[in-house]
Amino acid sequence: MSENKLSEIRDFDSTSLGMFLYNWRKHLIIISVIAAVLASVFSSPFFITPLYKSTVVLFPVSSNSVSKALLTDQPAAKSDILEFGEDEQTEQMLQILSSSVIRDKVVKKFDLMKHYGISNNSKYKYTSLYKEYESNITFRRTEFMAVKITVLDKDPQMAADIANTISELLDSTKNSMQRERAIKGFKIVEQEYNRLQSEIARMEDSLKKIREAGVFDYESQSEMITQQLAIEVARGNSRGIKALEDKLSVLAEYGGAYVSLRDQLEHEKKQLSYLKARYEEAKVDAQENLPQKFVVESAFKAEKKSYPVRWIIVLVATIAAFFLAVLVIIGLEKFAKPDSLKKKLHFHRSKESISA
Repeated sequence: MSENKLSEIRDFDSTSLGMFLYNWRKHLIIISVIAAVLASVFSSPFFITPLYKSTVVLFPVSSNSVSKALLTDQPAAKSDILEFGEDEQTEQMLQILSSSVIRDKVVKKFDLMKHYGISNNSKYKYTSLYKEYESNITFRRTEFMAVKITVLDKDPQMAADIANTISELLDSTKNSMQRERAIKGFKIVEQEYNRLQSEIARMEDSLKKIREAGVFDYESQSEMITQQLAIEVARGNSRGIKALEDKLSVLAEYGGAYVSLRDQLEHEKKQLSYLKARYEEAKVDAQENLPQKFVVESAFKAEKKSYPVRWIIVLVATIAAFFLAVLVIIGLEKFAKPDSLKKKLHFHRSKESISA
């Protein structure tokens, strides 16, 4: 392309755009108005179903264990029942909200297959259902580490009900997941607790039999009998000596078992006391639940639709139609009638030279 032609194009772009738009103003206005009217018509409820939005805002809790929050006596393990959760808890909440467990319960409760107009005879009915579900129901983390549940639906009350139901299902779903593990843990602790109780009862029975044989406190008895035996020997009391020797023989026979059982029993009772605390904590975790969230904002029936935003559609369509019309007209003038374009450029240059 020669320098003259480039110069002509630059002159046209820089000096004649305003004149070009003015010359074609009627056409551009008509096209823009038609585009605006069509966009307004095709964005009406007759063509696009209006959707209403409802939202729920939740904060996760920091502690999921009832026993750690309320019963533990260990300061390091104790957690604040009123404390908000952080990143980890927020991510866990988002994952549970996005789970198929909650999705399937919502689909069943509100009969979304029918509500979304999906035929049961469709070959890909579940694919269509889940796609519709994911496009209308979203979960995201806010800048304040909360979780926002957003539901869009053609029925404003349905949108609010679905959002609130999902919020409620979070508790039951998470508690159900944790309870399964808590019950197994409780059974393990319960089994060990019962075993230790039985073992202590067996040792106490054995000690009872030893006491019936005459051994009550091996150390003090043996010290006392030995001292008395020395006195009786000094007195030469053969009957007393014989009686004391019999007692010493009993102590010798049962003393070792008595001491061993007594010490072991003391140790096992300490273990039982510790295990009882764990047993009570595990029992509470298996049987009791705490809310898994703080509800900042519950969903309510929307008064105004959220989609589509008609003024944006009309504005974008009008601007797009205007620029497209400009491009088409430029193309027609440049390629379909190159001579007329040159004449216009020549006319404008002549006019400028005369004015000068």
